[in-house]
Amino acid sequence: MIPMSAALTEPAPGPALPTFANVEAAARRIAGVAHRTPVITSRTADALSGASLFFKCENLQRSGAFKFRGAYNAIAALPADGKARGVVAFSSGNHAQAIAYAGNLLGVKTVIVMPADAPALKMEATKGYGGEVVLYDRYRDDREAIGRRLAADRGLAVIPPYDHSDVIAGQGTAALELIEETGPLDALFVCLGGGGLLAGSALSAAARSPGCRVYGVEPEAGNDGQRSFREGKIVTIPVPVSIADGALTTHLGERTFPIIRRDVMDILTVSDAMLVETMRFLLERLKIVVEPTGCLAAAAALNGLVPIAGKRVGVILSGGNVDSRVLARLLG
Repeated sequence: MIPMSAALTEPAPGPALPTFANVEAAARRIAGVAHRTPVITSRTADALSGASLFFKCENLQRSGAFKFRGAYNAIAALPADGKARGVVAFSSGNHAQAIAYAGNLLGVKTVIVMPADAPALKMEATKGYGGEVVLYDRYRDDREAIGRRLAADRGLAVIPPYDHSDVIAGQGTAALELIEETGPLDALFVCLGGGGLLAGSALSAAARSPGCRVYGVEPEAGNDGQRSFREGKIVTIPVPVSIADGALTTHLGERTFPIIRRDVMDILTVSDAMLVETMRFLLERLKIVVEPTGCLAAAAALNGLVPIAGKRVGVILSGGNVDSRVLARLLG
């Protein structure tokens, strides 16, 4: 029998963490549905960075971002009664679109809690895919509480944007495909919001490219991930203000943080000005449109935030959902 004092002081176990086996299962589940997005290179980018850069173009993924991978995997993995009841998610845009689109493909009702100031392009796309949109004020309301209330009232399954094992596993398939195509990498730069893509990518890199140094990259104004990584605990910050609207999270997740702390080399930050110049570079040199959030990893690699000269480096371009008017205004 465990002594009463020990029972009182024993820390509660954390949530079960996904493994690379879950990433492999997700790859099988989304095969033939999610796009196997191209990996492109650029001699100009290589010259600028001094490295051999391999860009994984998730801006060309279905619904315009890597989020489709995790969303489809999570909904497809639900039991039949869960699919019949429907799902609720909360997101500023890309996860919202992905959940709505995946639900449409799978015949599952979707309800999305979105901030009232979400980009119009992303909101209209979410509605266009068949998602029911519930608006909230990101600076005053708790989106997770709204999602939980809707789930309780309507019997919906909650699929959060990052802190969900099936979501993390699905996102990890992007890095898995990248490494399968390029072979082992010395470093991998990954955009960071709540940590689903970074945690999943770290699982894939550890399994398929041992020795690869994985770096998360977030906006300067929203450095909760960097602070959490360096302080060894989840740090919550006020809602940040940045053009990287897909990375305006206030904290990492209970599932994403332990994986990031274990398998990631460091968390870096970039300024909005660096994101704008990276958007311009990718448009002019690689001829692709990438949204500000999707440029986080590339901005770190192209601006030499860590030494990568002579290395083989993967860069995940996470999304391309940017309104043409916003793109014109930012690039001026």
